[in-house]
Amino acid sequence: MVVGTIKTLILGAGGMLGSDLCKAFPEAVKFTHKDLDITSRKQVLEAIREINPDVVINAAAYTDVDGCEDNQELAYEVNGDGPGNIAEACSIVGAKLVHFSTDYVFDGSKKEYTESATPNPINVYGYSKLLGEKKITENVDDFRIIRISWLFGTHGKNFVDTMLKLSREMDTVKVVNDQFGKPTYTVDLAAKVKEIIGLEPGIYHITNDGICSWYEFASSIIDNVIPCTSEEFPRKAKRPKYSVLANTKTEPMRHWKEALKDYLKERSA
Repeated sequence: MVVGTIKTLILGAGGMLGSDLCKAFPEAVKFTHKDLDITSRKQVLEAIREINPDVVINAAAYTDVDGCEDNQELAYEVNGDGPGNIAEACSIVGAKLVHFSTDYVFDGSKKEYTESATPNPINVYGYSKLLGEKKITENVDDFRIIRISWLFGTHGKNFVDTMLKLSREMDTVKVVNDQFGKPTYTVDLAAKVKEIIGLEPGIYHITNDGICSWYEFASSIIDNVIPCTSEEFPRKAKRPKYSVLANTKTEPMRHWKEALKDYLKERSA
């Protein structure tokens, strides 16, 4: 249960990011949603007191952006109250907290956002994740909030797999060309967390390098894609036009195109 001399607890171990975190931290204690309901303050305090970890990595979240619009109470409980419970428990046992937030805490009115930029969400998912950030900063000092974007990985539903599926089923696939961000491979992100743990407390923007639109991302995955506007492809939750996270604190990770090649190889293996 120990990585070196550091005892690590991973929450949300069954998810796409959580699964790769488990590979990056093989000796960690691993909890899925079935093992621990982060919205229960009592459960969280008891579990973290009992395990007494040095580091807690929280990958548990409600990430269905459109679903959050329909299930607002659940979104705020999981993405807001849950991280607050974990932060309180970390403060009690003296553990570092690593937590993942999102590019969607920003409104998309700027071309890019540094770690110190002022958040201004435009959908429930973004508001709920921002609440989680606030509750963490209120309840524990030794935190690292990692904002991430456009995740893809082998252990969960993601844009790459959706494009491959639609490409097989349809003659052409329409994808919006007016929303821009940075795709991020969960394997690269999980490996980077080891470095972040050793850095100063604060907020970090960690993505693969390179900026693209969803259409440009899709064009690197499938051949039968055509561009459209956000107005042509309405969604329940409003999306920011630009959710480009600028990393000013650490060495950049490799370009998303390189990461995508590795993911597609892994996926077909």
